[in-house]
Amino acid sequence: MSSLRTLAFLALIAGISGGQTSDCSHWGLLNHLKLTTRNDVLAMMRPVKNWTHATPVQMDMLLYGILEVDEKFQTVTSHVWIQMRWKNEFLTWNSSDFCGIDMLTVPRSMLWIPDVTIQEDASDSGSIQDSPHISLYPSGLVLANRRQRLTSTCQLRLYLFPFDVQHCNITFLSMNYDALILGTYYSGKILTSVSELTMVTEGEWQLKNIEITHYTITKVGTSHSRLVYMVKIMRKPMLYVINLIVPLFCLLVLDLATFFISDARGEKLSFKVTLLLSISVLLLILQDMLPSTEDSLPMIACYCIVVFTLVWISLLEAILVSFLMELDGYCFKEAQSAANAEVEIQLEANGHKEPAGAEESGRVRPAKGHLARDGPGDHDLLKLILEEVRAARQEAGGQHRDERKPGRYRRLAEIVDSAFFVLYFLTVVIFVVCMFKAGFQNYTANDNH
Repeated sequence: MSSLRTLAFLALIAGISGGQTSDCSHWGLLNHLKLTTRNDVLAMMRPVKNWTHATPVQMDMLLYGILEVDEKFQTVTSHVWIQMRWKNEFLTWNSSDFCGIDMLTVPRSMLWIPDVTIQEDASDSGSIQDSPHISLYPSGLVLANRRQRLTSTCQLRLYLFPFDVQHCNITFLSMNYDALILGTYYSGKILTSVSELTMVTEGEWQLKNIEITHYTITKVGTSHSRLVYMVKIMRKPMLYVINLIVPLFCLLVLDLATFFISDARGEKLSFKVTLLLSISVLLLILQDMLPSTEDSLPMIACYCIVVFTLVWISLLEAILVSFLMELDGYCFKEAQSAANAEVEIQLEANGHKEPAGAEESGRVRPAKGHLARDGPGDHDLLKLILEEVRAARQEAGGQHRDERKPGRYRRLAEIVDSAFFVLYFLTVVIFVVCMFKAGFQNYTANDNH
């Protein structure tokens, strides 16, 4: 009995002593970690017990939205969420000693934060929203969150615009510490899947995937770790196809259809000029979209220039055909006027002949002075003069008779128009096929990159 009483007494004492040492309040945990008063050392120094040990920092980035891609300034504006993880070796505790408290929230300004920045960042400081509190775990793990409207520089490749796929890098690095090892907690595949699920807006772009690489740069005995997120985005081309590519193709088809308009009517030239002006308007719209600093001319710009050139050459051919038609009409009028002149001369010569049977009628015209006596001689003389004038005119216009022959230039215009239509049609077909083939090959190669 005495032994049983002794054991019960010892158990009671142990329970009382355990209840006195166990603390279930956050205040007690903060006192244990010495965080109830401001400790500047914890905010200034890198939290390692041995300064030769590096501090691993894990950075996970989620893409919440693709807000804008500016081709002129070569920038991409996106909404990102960044979480940093690192270990503070001075802030650890046993959760069982504090009634299972396994997470503590403290103000951000009380602890040391890795000075990790984004190399391509071109946004202002007002776009960064740091969480005012950070999370602390029993093992010393610290979590800090950040939301940012990130405007980053990106070398945009617009050769396949609007079917382009862009690869933009977001590089994390430390500006002051060379003892930080940057990495990630989640893989790029998981971050891509979560970004696609949580993405609020994409605009005209679609997220393809996120690839992560990290490497170390060594300079003058110091090494700097860098973490690179390569974000692959693809443009949604439907709007540009409807507003640029299809209208240009329709204008080109309409230009082919103008060959079936009669050249005798004046609507053909005016219609071609209208087509040329419409293509010029589309070129101005394209100029506002694409940057002037692009090294290689985008395929859509080549497409627009070739279509403009084809319609311009077609307009010149229509002007030439119209000129040949007008020249043929002019020659026809000249030949007709010459024939009318010959007829007038013949009629004038015949008009001075005496009517047949005038003597047999028994009626003699009254003579007036000496004209009655000399009438037959003057008539012969006038007839001779008229014949000489007609011969002179025929001799003067004989060498140009072939050029003024009606229908000659019209036939030449028809031959030129038919030959040009065949050549123009073949050129358009070859051009469209080559553009489609080259665009498809480059798009496939860029998409697989």
